[in-house]
Amino acid sequence: MATLIPALGACTSRMTSGERRLAERLESKLDDDYLLWYDVPVGPTHAHPDFVVIHPRRGLLVLEIKDWKLATIQQADKQSWTIIPDGIPKTVINPLEQARQYAHQVIDALKRDRQLVQPEGKHQGQLAFPWSYGVVLTHITRKQFKAAELQHAIEPRRVLCQDEMLESVDPEDLQSRLWDMFPYLMRGVMSLPMLDRVRWIMFPEVRVPDSISAQATLFDGSDTDADLPGIMRVMDLQQEQLARSLGDGHRVIHGVAGSGKTMILGYRAEYLAKACTPASKPILILCYNEPLAVKLASVMHTKGLAAQVHVRHFHKWCRDQLVAFGQTLPANNMPVDLKMQDLVQRVIQGVSRQQIPSGQYQAVLIDEGHDFAPEWLKLVTQMVDPASNSLLLLFDDAQSIYDRQHPRDGSKKFSFKSLGIQAQGRTTVLKINYRNTRQILQTASLIAADLLTAQDQDDDGIPLIQPVSCGRDGEPPLIIRLPSLRDEASAMADHLSTAHNEGHAWGDMAVLCPDHATRDLCAQVLYQRKLPLEMRRSTGDFDPLSDKIKVMTMHASKGLEFPVVALPGVGHMPAQGQDEAEAARVFYVAATRATTRLVIGVSGGGLFSERLGQ
Repeated sequence: MATLIPALGACTSRMTSGERRLAERLESKLDDDYLLWYDVPVGPTHAHPDFVVIHPRRGLLVLEIKDWKLATIQQADKQSWTIIPDGIPKTVINPLEQARQYAHQVIDALKRDRQLVQPEGKHQGQLAFPWSYGVVLTHITRKQFKAAELQHAIEPRRVLCQDEMLESVDPEDLQSRLWDMFPYLMRGVMSLPMLDRVRWIMFPEVRVPDSISAQATLFDGSDTDADLPGIMRVMDLQQEQLARSLGDGHRVIHGVAGSGKTMILGYRAEYLAKACTPASKPILILCYNEPLAVKLASVMHTKGLAAQVHVRHFHKWCRDQLVAFGQTLPANNMPVDLKMQDLVQRVIQGVSRQQIPSGQYQAVLIDEGHDFAPEWLKLVTQMVDPASNSLLLLFDDAQSIYDRQHPRDGSKKFSFKSLGIQAQGRTTVLKINYRNTRQILQTASLIAADLLTAQDQDDDGIPLIQPVSCGRDGEPPLIIRLPSLRDEASAMADHLSTAHNEGHAWGDMAVLCPDHATRDLCAQVLYQRKLPLEMRRSTGDFDPLSDKIKVMTMHASKGLEFPVVALPGVGHMPAQGQDEAEAARVFYVAATRATTRLVIGVSGGGLFSERLGQ
């Protein structure tokens, strides 16, 4: 069974009857290694072919679908056709020429990539795999096609007719018809790395920046003189299919660390923003951690979507609500924890009294929803405009490192339905960790193994999902033991300097610390070593695009990722009086921030030092 993107159920409403029939036939009759895209913008010109079909050994095929009946066609030649769909003659481009133009827009973009073309020989500069285009006439049989002499206007081998896509048609016959559309002399195979590069060029919205600093210079496919990057990372096919298939209503995604939840949220925000009209309400992205909010806001700004997509961390959003609607703010002299509680409660009361309006946003997207207390989720759910009813909640209970309890009974168990989140039947589970190498994930699991024991729930509950490695290999994490934390910090500074000399940008490195004292010590050592650093002490101290080493607490790193991560002070975890399971969650979050290289300091001889075998 072929993979259709978006999923059939997500695009049926915008398909013609013929497009729907073809999608059903292709999906059911083609083999598992076929990939199909329906009505997805393609390449730098955002062309909209009806279907793009890709097969590793067969190549790339662009299909244009026409639901015309024979009586609809009044005249046809190789340049244009005259049709009378509603009794009024209308001249349109020959559908095969339309498919050809779409295909050439795609192929011209792909040819710019030297890794996708023949490097030498008589076909030098041509694509290294086959490509073609064709037409599907969903209401005209092959016999009618011949009787009407349409072969003079369109090559017969480039046409799939109504009787050749029936349910009774043998899969081999359907595939044979499709690949007869290819020029006979074309040779070559599309490897998996080539497929990723093809998807990167064809579908810009599935691109994944190689690093945080890369977000500052997103590649502009419309610049034909720009150099293509050597490494092209894209969403996994499952991630892309899910992102493109998200429909209206309330949706919940339970995903392990590194499963691409935030990428999917970003895609959804961009999709909704591009569909906005001048009268549309804004889109709201909420998260708990301020650094993650800053990162997401930076991405939306880079994409030119900041006006349509408002990104806030939760307590900043609460304060904005109180100010915007003339509500009293908490007293400044209150302790911080009590002040934050009071801030939220004032918003809840304001909404309840209708002093703060509900339904302010056409869509609300919540990242790291496991950080939200149940009453927070209930509050923000009310902010969705009932006319659009668009809510997306991302969740991973294994990363729940804040003590949020249900307001009524003090327990952590609650159902989404009880909070107004109607996601039954629209819940997705992502188990594969794509961010971390197998070695990094294994090391994180040495501490969090008990925590990561899978626990299933019903569709409205909160499951605990055990991560599955995508199998990407890398160097084993480096575990160091030295006499003191200062020695540990100095050794980590050496490792970061080495990584920089090997090509890693300073901005792609982070030192994540279990407490403020360790954070301050590491920052001091880096400063003395004259390494560029940015220490996050409080709100506003984080710039995701600065080319500086990020120094912050493990808690503050949630939702972020860095190619190179150092974890000092792990040998002192759990701290005296700290719950072991809580400390394990914090370590798991911090360790899984690293995409390529991880350095762990285990000075101190604590419990986690023993588990890491040192």
